[in-house]
Amino acid sequence: MRTPRMSCGSPPLLLLLVLAGVCTDGYKPVIIVHGIFDGPQQFKTLSLYISKTHPGTEVIVIDLYSNLASLKPMWKQVHDFRKAIDSIMRRSPDGVHLLCFSQGGLICRAVLSTTPDHNVHTFISLSSPQAGQYGDTDYLKWVFPDCVKRTVFRICYNRLGQKVSLCDYWKDPHHISRYLQSNTFLAMLDGDRPHNDMNEWRTNFLRIKKLVLIGGPDDGVITPWQSSHFGFYDSDENVVEMRNQEFYKNDTFGLKTLDARGAMAMCVFPGVKHVQWHSNFTVFRGCIESWLT
Repeated sequence: MRTPRMSCGSPPLLLLLVLAGVCTDGYKPVIIVHGIFDGPQQFKTLSLYISKTHPGTEVIVIDLYSNLASLKPMWKQVHDFRKAIDSIMRRSPDGVHLLCFSQGGLICRAVLSTTPDHNVHTFISLSSPQAGQYGDTDYLKWVFPDCVKRTVFRICYNRLGQKVSLCDYWKDPHHISRYLQSNTFLAMLDGDRPHNDMNEWRTNFLRIKKLVLIGGPDDGVITPWQSSHFGFYDSDENVVEMRNQEFYKNDTFGLKTLDARGAMAMCVFPGVKHVQWHSNFTVFRGCIESWLT
């Protein structure tokens, strides 16, 4: 881990500035974006970890679309989160870090892709369905209590379904043609559904210096759990890892380029349930703390 930068002058001046309270460390602000069905209150422990290990760090948990409001359409959420993040970036000329959990990881990726002048240094995706979601989980039952994973496409892959956040990244491997035709969020973000802004979005995303992907086999919500590392099912529900995904091989949004740069880190933690990621100190110490400098 790099040591905090000090921006001071000669030793006598250094002492004067410290006494005057002017000399500050160089930790970048950390912006946290919550996931589906939660909000800022769930991130008090994570904020405390950051403050204790990196004293003086400004930690901002954005208070938007909490709890049931997190089911609002993804592009609507991206629009408002982008405005909030932009205001923080404008007062942080040395850059910021994005730490985004679950659904929030997709919101942050979309913010990065659609913001041409962002100054995000490290993007930490904490147990986020980056390659899509397809599983019979408690979260699915809360949103669609009368459905199982094999039937959700009937709701999600139409105009009304695309107004529910979960549907915006629901990726049924048995109905990929319907997904590509109907999905207006993840398919565009991945470049699987071509659009005029693809090159610009790729350039924007590649402004980050580091991408950190965190997930694990006991998550219980992200399905498959390898989606947190950009892996996903084929039509037989076998997991295809990131480097064999078409969006990686075609480098449609810059993932292959980041990998070639050595700008990607992947962390796997067994034994961590989905709601525990942001309060697990082992996860924080092992794959978050060192990047927040």
